[in-house]
Amino acid sequence: MKNIYRYLVAIALMGLILLLAGQATAGNKDRSGQAGASELLINPWARSSGWGGVGTSCTQGLEALFTNIAGTGFTKGTDIIFVYTNWLKGSDVNVMAFGISQKLGKNAGVLTAAVMSMTFGEIQVTTTALPEGSGTFKPSYMNINLGYAKAFSNSIYGGLNIKLITESISNANATGIALDAGIQYVTGEKEQIKFGIALKNVGAPIRFSGDGLSFRGIIPTRDDDNEFTVEQRSAKYELPATLRIGASYDFFIGELHRITVAGNFNSNSFTKDQFILGLEYSLKYYLQLRAGYTYQSGVFESDLAERGTVFTGPSAGFTVSVPFNKEKESGIAIDYSFRATNPFQGTHSVGIKLNF
Repeated sequence: MKNIYRYLVAIALMGLILLLAGQATAGNKDRSGQAGASELLINPWARSSGWGGVGTSCTQGLEALFTNIAGTGFTKGTDIIFVYTNWLKGSDVNVMAFGISQKLGKNAGVLTAAVMSMTFGEIQVTTTALPEGSGTFKPSYMNINLGYAKAFSNSIYGGLNIKLITESISNANATGIALDAGIQYVTGEKEQIKFGIALKNVGAPIRFSGDGLSFRGIIPTRDDDNEFTVEQRSAKYELPATLRIGASYDFFIGELHRITVAGNFNSNSFTKDQFILGLEYSLKYYLQLRAGYTYQSGVFESDLAERGTVFTGPSAGFTVSVPFNKEKESGIAIDYSFRATNPFQGTHSVGIKLNF
Protein backbone atom coordinates (compact mmCIF):
# COMPACT_ATOMS: atom_id res chain seq x y z
CA MET A 1 0.00 0.00 0.00
CA LYS A 2 2.84 2.37 0.83
CA ASN A 3 4.45 1.74 -2.59
CA ILE A 4 1.17 2.52 -4.35
CA TYR A 5 0.86 5.74 -2.38
CA ARG A 6 4.41 6.79 -3.30
CA TYR A 7 3.84 6.16 -6.98
CA LEU A 8 0.57 8.12 -6.90
CA VAL A 9 2.35 11.08 -5.31
CA ALA A 10 5.12 10.90 -7.93
CA ILE A 11 2.55 10.76 -10.74
CA ALA A 12 0.71 13.73 -9.24
CA LEU A 13 3.95 15.71 -9.08
CA MET A 14 4.72 14.88 -12.70
CA GLY A 15 1.21 15.98 -13.64
CA LEU A 16 1.75 19.28 -11.82
CA ILE A 17 4.98 19.89 -13.73
CA LEU A 18 3.33 19.18 -17.08
CA LEU A 19 0.31 21.32 -16.20
CA LEU A 20 2.46 24.29 -15.24
CA ALA A 21 4.71 23.71 -18.25
CA GLY A 22 1.67 24.03 -20.50
CA GLN A 23 1.15 27.55 -19.16
CA ALA A 24 4.73 28.60 -19.98
CA THR A 25 5.41 29.82 -23.50
CA ALA A 26 8.23 28.10 -25.38
CA GLY A 27 11.44 29.98 -26.09
CA ASN A 28 10.70 33.19 -27.98
CA LYS A 29 13.51 35.59 -28.82
CA ASP A 30 10.96 38.29 -29.71
CA ARG A 31 9.99 38.47 -26.02
CA SER A 32 13.58 38.98 -24.82
CA GLY A 33 13.82 41.76 -22.28
CA GLN A 34 10.13 41.65 -21.36
CA ALA A 35 10.59 39.51 -18.24
CA GLY A 36 11.97 40.61 -14.91
CA ALA A 37 13.82 38.85 -12.09
CA SER A 38 16.42 37.59 -14.57
CA GLU A 39 18.66 36.67 -11.63
CA LEU A 40 16.51 33.54 -11.36
CA LEU A 41 18.33 32.29 -14.48
CA ILE A 42 21.76 32.58 -12.82
CA ASN A 43 23.29 29.37 -11.52
CA PRO A 44 25.16 30.41 -8.35
CA TRP A 45 26.65 26.97 -7.57
CA ALA A 46 30.22 26.32 -8.69
CA ARG A 47 29.95 22.55 -9.09
CA SER A 48 26.91 22.36 -11.36
CA SER A 49 27.80 25.49 -13.39
CA GLY A 50 31.15 23.94 -14.33
CA TRP A 51 29.48 21.87 -17.01
CA GLY A 52 26.83 24.39 -18.00
CA GLY A 53 24.11 23.34 -15.56
CA VAL A 54 23.52 20.25 -17.66
CA GLY A 55 22.69 18.04 -14.67
CA THR A 56 18.88 18.17 -14.69
CA SER A 57 18.95 14.37 -14.66
CA CYS A 58 22.04 13.62 -12.58
CA THR A 59 23.08 16.44 -10.22
CA GLN A 60 22.60 15.20 -6.67
CA GLY A 61 22.72 16.93 -3.29
CA LEU A 62 22.43 20.63 -2.54
CA GLU A 63 23.88 21.65 -5.94
CA ALA A 64 20.69 20.32 -7.56
CA LEU A 65 18.71 23.23 -6.11
CA PHE A 66 19.24 25.19 -9.34
CA THR A 67 19.15 22.41 -11.94
CA ASN A 68 16.40 20.16 -10.53
CA ILE A 69 15.10 20.30 -6.95
CA ALA A 70 14.44 16.53 -7.10
CA GLY A 71 18.20 15.90 -6.96
CA THR A 72 18.42 17.28 -3.42
CA GLY A 73 16.56 14.12 -2.38
CA PHE A 74 19.83 12.18 -2.77
CA THR A 75 21.38 14.00 0.22
CA LYS A 76 22.68 11.31 2.58
CA GLY A 77 23.15 13.44 5.68
CA THR A 78 23.93 17.16 5.79
CA ASP A 79 25.27 19.31 2.94
CA ILE A 80 26.52 22.86 3.56
CA ILE A 81 27.81 25.02 0.70
CA PHE A 82 29.08 28.59 0.37
CA VAL A 83 29.90 29.98 -3.08
CA TYR A 84 31.31 33.30 -4.24
CA THR A 85 30.90 34.28 -7.92
CA ASN A 86 32.67 37.12 -9.73
CA TRP A 87 29.91 37.65 -12.26
CA LEU A 88 31.16 38.93 -15.64
CA LYS A 89 34.59 39.86 -14.32
CA GLY A 90 35.17 43.56 -14.74
CA SER A 91 31.51 44.50 -14.20
CA ASP A 92 31.80 44.80 -10.38
CA VAL A 93 28.81 42.46 -10.00
CA ASN A 94 29.14 39.74 -7.34
CA VAL A 95 26.93 36.80 -6.44
CA MET A 96 27.03 34.98 -3.11
CA ALA A 97 25.11 31.83 -2.27
CA PHE A 98 24.77 29.83 0.93
CA GLY A 99 22.72 26.71 1.44
CA ILE A 100 22.10 23.76 3.71
CA SER A 101 20.42 20.48 2.84
CA GLN A 102 19.39 18.07 5.62
CA LYS A 103 18.09 14.52 5.41
CA LEU A 104 15.17 14.31 7.85
CA GLY A 105 15.07 10.56 8.34
CA LYS A 106 15.20 7.22 6.58
CA ASN A 107 12.01 7.81 4.57
CA ALA A 108 11.12 11.37 5.58
CA GLY A 109 12.82 13.17 2.71
CA VAL A 110 15.27 16.06 2.55
CA LEU A 111 14.73 19.71 3.51
CA THR A 112 16.81 22.41 1.79
CA ALA A 113 17.22 26.11 2.58
CA ALA A 114 19.39 28.51 0.59
CA VAL A 115 19.97 32.20 -0.02
CA MET A 116 21.38 33.86 -3.13
CA SER A 117 22.43 37.52 -2.97
CA MET A 118 23.52 39.66 -5.91
CA THR A 119 25.24 43.04 -5.46
CA PHE A 120 26.19 45.67 -8.03
CA GLY A 121 28.49 47.97 -6.09
CA GLU A 122 27.80 51.66 -5.56
CA ILE A 123 25.89 53.66 -8.18
CA GLN A 124 25.88 57.44 -8.23
CA VAL A 125 22.61 59.30 -7.66
CA THR A 126 22.02 62.00 -10.28
CA THR A 127 19.07 64.34 -10.76
CA THR A 128 18.19 67.17 -13.13
CA ALA A 129 19.03 69.58 -10.33
CA LEU A 130 22.30 67.84 -9.44
CA PRO A 131 23.61 66.17 -12.62
CA GLU A 132 27.06 65.79 -11.06
CA GLY A 133 25.65 63.48 -8.41
CA SER A 134 24.38 63.84 -4.86
CA GLY A 135 25.47 60.54 -3.29
CA THR A 136 25.41 56.82 -4.02
CA PHE A 137 23.12 53.83 -3.53
CA LYS A 138 23.57 50.06 -3.66
CA PRO A 139 21.01 47.97 -5.58
CA SER A 140 20.63 44.37 -4.44
CA TYR A 141 18.79 41.21 -5.46
CA MET A 142 18.05 38.33 -3.11
CA ASN A 143 16.34 34.96 -3.53
CA ILE A 144 15.43 32.84 -0.51
CA ASN A 145 14.74 29.15 -1.23
CA LEU A 146 12.93 26.53 0.82
CA GLY A 147 12.75 23.12 -0.84
CA TYR A 148 11.66 19.60 -0.05
CA ALA A 149 12.46 16.40 -1.94
CA LYS A 150 12.23 12.69 -1.30
CA ALA A 151 12.55 9.26 -2.87
CA PHE A 152 9.20 7.81 -3.86
CA SER A 153 10.85 4.52 -4.83
CA ASN A 154 14.34 3.22 -5.56
CA SER A 155 14.10 4.88 -8.98
CA ILE A 156 11.91 7.97 -8.64
CA TYR A 157 12.84 11.18 -6.82
CA GLY A 158 10.71 14.31 -6.74
CA GLY A 159 10.73 17.72 -5.11
CA LEU A 160 9.23 21.19 -4.76
CA ASN A 161 10.94 24.51 -4.07
CA ILE A 162 9.41 27.85 -3.04
CA LYS A 163 11.39 31.03 -3.70
CA LEU A 164 10.95 34.47 -2.20
CA ILE A 165 12.26 37.07 -4.66
CA THR A 166 13.29 40.56 -3.53
CA GLU A 167 14.80 43.33 -5.65
CA SER A 168 15.62 46.76 -4.26
CA ILE A 169 17.22 50.08 -5.03
CA SER A 170 17.44 53.10 -2.72
CA ASN A 171 13.80 54.10 -2.88
CA ALA A 172 11.84 51.28 -4.57
CA ASN A 173 11.56 47.53 -4.28
CA ALA A 174 9.73 44.50 -5.65
CA THR A 175 8.78 41.22 -3.96
CA GLY A 176 7.36 38.01 -5.39
CA ILE A 177 6.99 34.26 -4.99
CA ALA A 178 8.05 31.56 -7.48
CA LEU A 179 7.73 27.78 -7.52
CA ASP A 180 10.05 25.06 -8.83
CA ALA A 181 9.11 21.39 -9.27
CA GLY A 182 11.13 18.45 -10.57
CA ILE A 183 11.40 14.69 -11.07
CA GLN A 184 14.49 12.48 -11.50
CA TYR A 185 14.35 8.86 -12.66
CA VAL A 186 17.27 6.46 -12.14
CA THR A 187 17.56 3.05 -13.79
CA GLY A 188 20.11 0.51 -15.03
CA GLU A 189 22.03 -2.32 -13.38
CA LYS A 190 24.44 0.16 -11.77
CA GLU A 191 21.95 3.06 -11.77
CA GLN A 192 23.97 4.49 -14.63
CA ILE A 193 21.00 5.78 -16.67
CA LYS A 194 19.23 8.93 -15.46
CA PHE A 195 16.44 11.15 -16.73
CA GLY A 196 15.10 14.39 -15.32
CA ILE A 197 12.49 17.07 -15.92
CA ALA A 198 12.09 20.33 -14.01
CA LEU A 199 9.92 23.40 -14.25
CA LYS A 200 11.31 26.55 -12.66
CA ASN A 201 10.30 30.11 -11.81
CA VAL A 202 6.54 29.77 -12.09
CA GLY A 203 4.74 32.61 -10.32
CA ALA A 204 2.48 35.63 -10.58
CA PRO A 205 3.77 38.88 -12.13
CA ILE A 206 5.35 41.36 -9.71
CA ARG A 207 5.97 45.11 -9.75
CA PHE A 208 8.09 47.78 -8.10
CA SER A 209 6.68 50.12 -5.49
CA GLY A 210 8.02 52.69 -3.00
CA ASP A 211 8.89 56.34 -2.53
CA GLY A 212 10.90 56.37 -5.73
CA LEU A 213 7.65 56.19 -7.70
CA SER A 214 6.04 59.19 -5.97
CA PHE A 215 6.49 62.95 -6.30
CA ARG A 216 5.11 66.18 -4.87
CA GLY A 217 2.68 67.87 -7.19
CA ILE A 218 0.68 71.12 -7.02
CA ILE A 219 -2.99 71.01 -7.90
CA PRO A 220 -4.33 74.50 -8.56
CA THR A 221 -7.75 75.46 -7.15
CA ARG A 222 -9.79 78.70 -7.13
CA ASP A 223 -8.91 79.43 -3.50
CA ASP A 224 -5.28 78.29 -3.17
CA ASP A 225 -2.61 76.05 -4.59
CA ASN A 226 -2.50 72.75 -2.73
CA GLU A 227 0.49 70.43 -2.82
CA PHE A 228 -0.13 66.67 -2.82
CA THR A 229 1.97 63.54 -2.95
CA VAL A 230 1.26 61.66 -6.20
CA GLU A 231 2.25 58.02 -6.60
CA GLN A 232 2.88 56.51 -10.01
CA ARG A 233 2.04 52.89 -10.67
CA SER A 234 4.76 50.78 -12.28
CA ALA A 235 3.99 48.11 -14.83
CA LYS A 236 4.00 44.47 -13.72
CA TYR A 237 6.58 42.11 -15.16
CA GLU A 238 6.49 38.35 -15.55
CA LEU A 239 8.97 35.82 -14.19
CA PRO A 240 11.25 33.87 -16.60
CA ALA A 241 9.54 30.47 -16.42
CA THR A 242 11.86 27.70 -17.63
CA LEU A 243 11.34 24.06 -18.60
CA ARG A 244 14.41 21.79 -18.32
CA ILE A 245 14.62 18.24 -19.72
CA GLY A 246 17.79 16.14 -19.38
CA ALA A 247 19.37 12.71 -19.60
CA SER A 248 22.75 11.24 -18.65
CA TYR A 249 24.75 8.01 -18.75
CA ASP A 250 27.59 6.88 -16.47
CA PHE A 251 30.50 4.84 -17.82
CA PHE A 252 32.32 3.01 -14.99
CA ILE A 253 35.96 2.07 -15.55
CA GLY A 254 36.99 -0.28 -12.78
CA GLU A 255 36.17 0.78 -9.23
CA LEU A 256 37.93 4.14 -9.30
CA HIS A 257 36.92 5.93 -12.48
CA ARG A 258 33.62 7.24 -13.82
CA ILE A 259 32.84 9.24 -16.96
CA THR A 260 29.40 10.84 -17.25
CA VAL A 261 27.92 12.16 -20.48
CA ALA A 262 24.89 14.42 -20.05
CA GLY A 263 22.57 16.40 -22.29
CA ASN A 264 19.97 19.01 -21.52
CA PHE A 265 17.27 21.08 -23.25
CA ASN A 266 16.16 24.40 -21.72
CA SER A 267 13.08 26.24 -22.89
CA ASN A 268 12.79 29.71 -21.42
CA SER A 269 9.59 31.66 -21.99
CA PHE A 270 11.44 34.91 -22.70
CA THR A 271 14.70 33.92 -24.42
CA LYS A 272 16.05 31.49 -26.97
CA ASP A 273 15.96 27.74 -26.37
CA GLN A 274 19.23 26.19 -25.25
CA PHE A 275 20.89 22.81 -25.83
CA ILE A 276 23.64 21.81 -23.39
CA LEU A 277 26.15 18.98 -23.61
CA GLY A 278 28.37 18.12 -20.64
CA LEU A 279 31.14 15.69 -19.70
CA GLU A 280 32.41 14.84 -16.22
CA TYR A 281 35.30 12.64 -15.13
CA SER A 282 35.48 11.40 -11.53
CA LEU A 283 38.34 9.76 -9.68
CA LYS A 284 36.33 8.09 -6.91
CA TYR A 285 35.51 10.73 -4.30
CA TYR A 286 38.74 12.72 -4.61
CA LEU A 287 38.65 14.57 -7.93
CA GLN A 288 36.11 15.57 -10.56
CA LEU A 289 36.83 17.37 -13.82
CA ARG A 290 33.96 18.69 -15.91
CA ALA A 291 33.29 20.69 -19.06
CA GLY A 292 30.19 21.76 -20.94
CA TYR A 293 28.96 23.65 -23.95
CA THR A 294 25.71 25.62 -24.18
CA TYR A 295 24.30 26.20 -27.66
CA GLN A 296 21.57 28.58 -28.68
CA SER A 297 20.66 30.20 -31.96
CA GLY A 298 23.19 32.90 -32.85
CA VAL A 299 25.80 31.84 -30.27
CA PHE A 300 28.55 31.94 -32.93
CA GLU A 301 27.76 35.53 -33.92
CA SER A 302 30.37 38.14 -33.00
CA ASP A 303 27.75 40.86 -32.61
CA LEU A 304 26.26 40.80 -29.10
CA ALA A 305 22.86 41.95 -30.34
CA GLU A 306 22.69 38.99 -32.73
CA ARG A 307 24.02 36.55 -30.15
CA GLY A 308 21.52 37.63 -27.51
CA THR A 309 23.79 36.71 -24.58
CA VAL A 310 27.24 37.57 -23.28
CA PHE A 311 27.97 33.86 -22.80
CA THR A 312 29.74 32.25 -25.73
CA GLY A 313 29.03 28.60 -24.79
CA PRO A 314 32.05 26.91 -23.12
CA SER A 315 32.26 26.23 -19.40
CA ALA A 316 34.62 24.15 -17.27
CA GLY A 317 35.33 23.35 -13.65
CA PHE A 318 36.75 20.95 -11.12
CA THR A 319 36.22 19.63 -7.58
CA VAL A 320 38.89 18.48 -5.14
CA SER A 321 37.63 16.57 -2.09
CA VAL A 322 39.20 15.42 1.16
CA PRO A 323 37.11 12.71 2.84
CA PHE A 324 36.51 12.50 6.60
CA ASN A 325 34.83 9.11 6.36
CA LYS A 326 35.10 7.18 3.11
CA GLU A 327 32.22 4.82 3.93
CA LYS A 328 29.80 7.67 4.62
CA GLU A 329 31.36 9.83 1.86
CA SER A 330 31.63 12.76 4.26
CA GLY A 331 34.31 15.40 3.91
CA ILE A 332 35.22 18.82 2.61
CA ALA A 333 35.45 19.87 -1.05
CA ILE A 334 36.62 22.89 -3.03
CA ASP A 335 34.71 23.68 -6.25
CA TYR A 336 35.64 26.01 -9.10
CA SER A 337 33.93 26.87 -12.37
CA PHE A 338 34.54 29.19 -15.31
CA ARG A 339 31.99 30.34 -17.89
CA ALA A 340 33.33 32.06 -21.03
CA THR A 341 31.88 35.44 -22.03
CA ASN A 342 32.30 38.15 -24.64
CA PRO A 343 32.64 40.93 -23.61
CA PHE A 344 34.02 40.88 -20.04
CA GLN A 345 36.55 38.37 -18.73
CA GLY A 346 34.31 35.43 -17.97
CA THR A 347 32.39 34.40 -14.86
CA HIS A 348 34.35 32.73 -12.05
CA SER A 349 32.83 30.79 -9.15
CA VAL A 350 34.62 29.37 -6.10
CA GLY A 351 32.81 27.30 -3.50
CA ILE A 352 33.44 25.22 -0.40
CA LYS A 353 31.25 22.25 0.52
CA LEU A 354 30.94 20.30 3.77
CA ASN A 355 29.00 17.08 3.90
CA PHE A 356 28.66 14.79 6.88
